Amino acid sequence: MSQVLLPEPEAIALDFGASLRPGERRLAGYAASAVPSRGRLSEEPACPTRSPWQRDRDRVLHSAAFRRLMYKTQMFVFHEGDHYRTRMTHTLEVAQIARTVARQLQLDEDLAEVLALAHDLGHPPFGHAGERVLDEVLEPIGGFDHNVQSFRIVTQLEARYAGFDGLNLTWESLEGLIKHNGPPALSSDPRDARVVAALAGFQVKMDLELEQHGSAEAQVAALADDIAWHTHDIDDGLRAGLIELSDLRDVRLLRDVLGDLEKRPTRDRSRDIYELVRVLITRLVSDVVTESRTRLHQLQPSTPDDIRQAQRSIVGFSHNMFTQLKELRTFLFARLYHHRRVLDVMDKAQTVVRQLVDVYATEGAEMSDDWANSTEVIGTPQRLRVVGDFVAGMTDRYAIEQHSRLFDDTPELR
Repeated sequence: MSQVLLPEPEAIALDFGASLRPGERRLAGYAASAVPSRGRLSEEPACPTRSPWQRDRDRVLHSAAFRRLMYKTQMFVFHEGDHYRTRMTHTLEVAQIARTVARQLQLDEDLAEVLALAHDLGHPPFGHAGERVLDEVLEPIGGFDHNVQSFRIVTQLEARYAGFDGLNLTWESLEGLIKHNGPPALSSDPRDARVVAALAGFQVKMDLELEQHGSAEAQVAALADDIAWHTHDIDDGLRAGLIELSDLRDVRLLRDVLGDLEKRPTRDRSRDIYELVRVLITRLVSDVVTESRTRLHQLQPSTPDDIRQAQRSIVGFSHNMFTQLKELRTFLFARLYHHRRVLDVMDKAQTVVRQLVDVYATEGAEMSDDWANSTEVIGTPQRLRVVGDFVAGMTDRYAIEQHSRLFDDTPELR
């Protein structure tokens, strides 16, 4: 996406100046990096060439979990087409949008990027279909949530460094990662209650202040995720032939964009799809920046904690845009995510995941050696968690390969 240059709203008194130009960076007092980092669980010497959040970003990028995103489902299983998004390309798009928004709000782009790159590390094979199965079969030990799994990966499961488990990320990165959907301790959603329960042990070692909002950078990463999946799922759905441009005329957010496309003297479907998505991303980014500047003006924050202790999110869509996005989301669920072709593939994928868990839970030796050995010396609940971690870390490709090795009737996921 090209650099979005936005006019400065006259009502805002904060010193934003004109919209930032390419290459220009200024940090506000409410940016997370305006104060020193609260540190890491295991103390390490400072890096002479990188900020703490640049260092976190590099650790995420070099993790095995990040590499596996290349072969994990976003909406289509990896082998259904080379041009559809995977979980990795989705993640990279989120990171790019997050940096754009963070720069316009004078936030720390590197921290926003860390959180964007890490937010989906915990997704299992086959996306939300795989997550539903794991949540069901792991219910006796607290279920499965991909946000919690992302946190467990960066604090426990990555085994790369001699001095600690996980990636030993900064407090700010861990805080933003677990508050991807807001302050979990203040939520009435049962899923957030499970997040709080899952972090109880970690909270004793490092208090992430679960009753407060995340940093402005964390809020930016969450909104960038929303922008990315709303727009690129439309792109992939159109290119797969699951929906047509004409189907989108009833979506208020897209109506005038389609009208402009239809006025062109010459038409090309592929270019029309790209233009639709390009304009939609630009509008969503512009709306977030403008609305967030208004909220910043109202709050007048001077420190990162002013953002965390605010009564509501400071980074967000305007009311009108939020309403239109809800309408778009309703359309996407009805016409795209519940499309018969998508549901058929995901039903088969759920069978693959469920049968793999069943086998590994009773025959741990079928897992790879390092994982199989860890199930021999622990009790049943812990063993089930190890099995869940093993399956959740699989790519689509590896899950299909393992199912084919263990079963004679692996479904064709197309």
